Amino acid sequence: MKTLADIQNLSGVKVLVRVDFNVPIKNGVVTDDYRIRTALPTINFLREKGARIILVSHIETADGLVAGDKNSSSLVKKPTLAPVADYLNKNGYKVSFIKNWTGAYEASEQLKEREIIILENIRENAGEKENDKKFAKQLASLADIYVNEAFSVSHREHASICAITEFLPSYAGLQMEKEIKNLSMAFDPTHPFLFILGGAKFDTKLPLINKFLKNADNIFIGGALANDALKAKGYEVGASKLSNGANDISNIVGQPQIMLPVDVVVQDHSVKASDSVGKTDIILDAGPKSLIKLKEKIDAAKFILWNGPLGLFEKGFTEGTEELAKLIASATSINTKSIVGGGDTLSAISKLGIEDKFTFVSTGGGAMLDFLAQGTLPGIVALENSRQ
Repeated sequence: MKTLADIQNLSGVKVLVRVDFNVPIKNGVVTDDYRIRTALPTINFLREKGARIILVSHIETADGLVAGDKNSSSLVKKPTLAPVADYLNKNGYKVSFIKNWTGAYEASEQLKEREIIILENIRENAGEKENDKKFAKQLASLADIYVNEAFSVSHREHASICAITEFLPSYAGLQMEKEIKNLSMAFDPTHPFLFILGGAKFDTKLPLINKFLKNADNIFIGGALANDALKAKGYEVGASKLSNGANDISNIVGQPQIMLPVDVVVQDHSVKASDSVGKTDIILDAGPKSLIKLKEKIDAAKFILWNGPLGLFEKGFTEGTEELAKLIASATSINTKSIVGGGDTLSAISKLGIEDKFTFVSTGGGAMLDFLAQGTLPGIVALENSRQ
């Protein structure tokens, strides 16, 4: 896999950069800019070298101003990157937003050195999700080289991630390099190694738990995943959310490395012992005693890997996740490494303003989990096999 350091000359070169600017937007304003900020070093590098820069991203936030209409107060149920372009312009990047894909080629041809354009939501094109080679070739015609700076969507076999590398010399961006380097630490960790996994969908995360049972000293299972685990141990979980899968995890929850919440927060915000949940209760967060137990392992650990919230974050049950973030941040030092990631995890860390307190904060949610489970991603393989 080639990186930006392998490019000898960028002056006047058209560079298509696949970024992940799928960020939260409210009333046409970016509310969490972490993923944008992590891509800026690559954009700055290319700009300083005199490149002509074409930014491509998807966006799913259906709460933006009408594309290209900065003065409109009306909201539309159409995801648009217009607010992201506004954000970049307000931060000194002088970006031109190309809201109509039919004008993409002309706009790329008119680019001058160090200028930047950002194209509208790439998922408006049918060929993107299909990883269509015809569409990828059209996309490649906009540029001379391709840079993947979208680790967080590199687990998707989409045209702007995979197929495009068949038509252009392709390179990893600076953040992509950091993601691979830092997440790979989990494959040969310093011990004691604490793995904390939250969120939902036990059936999709089961391979990861099985993998790290082999080398983690402790694995704490939180979030909705813990509901499945507690039920497998014979505990009452009431009306709590459970995975759809029919996996038998009784052998996993009995492993000595596995830790589960000893107390939980239910729907009325009261705290109950994990073995005292009622039939009508809904478990929505980890309780304070669980955090105390976790703190003991955090303080003893030399390597901490965390992905996923401990509670139903989007419904306001954030206390467990935020407390966990603070505990890990306080324990991180020269001798204790911490790697954290996941969408709601990032939200908690950004809200607390402690992104710089961890060894590394991954931009990936599903991509982080897939990389940890498989050791690679479709987007990484595509870079490795790209046209030279």
